Amino acid sequence: MGTEIEDVPEISVEWYREVTAFAGHTPEWVRQAAEVGTDAILVLLFAFLVFGWWRARREDDRRMALALLAPVAVVAAYVTSEGVKILLQQRRPCWDLTGVATVASCPPYGDWSLPSNHATFAAAAAAALVALWRGARIVAPALAVLAAFSRVFVGVHYPHDVVAGLLLGAVVASAFLLALRGPATTLISSMRRRPVLTTVLTTDRQPAPPRGR
Repeated sequence: MGTEIEDVPEISVEWYREVTAFAGHTPEWVRQAAEVGTDAILVLLFAFLVFGWWRARREDDRRMALALLAPVAVVAAYVTSEGVKILLQQRRPCWDLTGVATVASCPPYGDWSLPSNHATFAAAAAAALVALWRGARIVAPALAVLAAFSRVFVGVHYPHDVVAGLLLGAVVASAFLLALRGPATTLISSMRRRPVLTTVLTTDRQPAPPRGR
């Protein structure tokens, strides 16, 4: 069933209706888990970033630089998504579409829809984790996609909102890390020689030599 909404692709509206209808027919525990998980996945990704910093304390300067840049890159992507939201001011699907029951409460008016902040945050964190830790190259992107899908599942975003968020987060975070990793590595190399920063930037063990990517 198509419904035309200004500035929203009709196929995105149709997919939104299909996903929310599917969500409505899932068991209650699934809906509850989705409502909690849509935020919990972001907390988990942030915890992985913290672990990445802790692990980088015994690795080379470049790895520590990436570990410290990673959360800043995520914040940069998030702030960018907020700016785009304010510029575009696309309305939430749950404001306009009738006959749709959402799992989560609809955000208040003024909390715009495009792009999804959750998807942006998740994709930026995933991109940072992959740059920092090669072992995360499957798990981190999978969690980002799951976080994005959950926003449609609980009814607060169109599919194109979360796709835009994923692309924005990945691009902004990757560009941020690529642009600043060189200067940051040089800075970390200098800062690691200061005793006051030893606990934060290194361990008693010597940093491991650089590893090929």
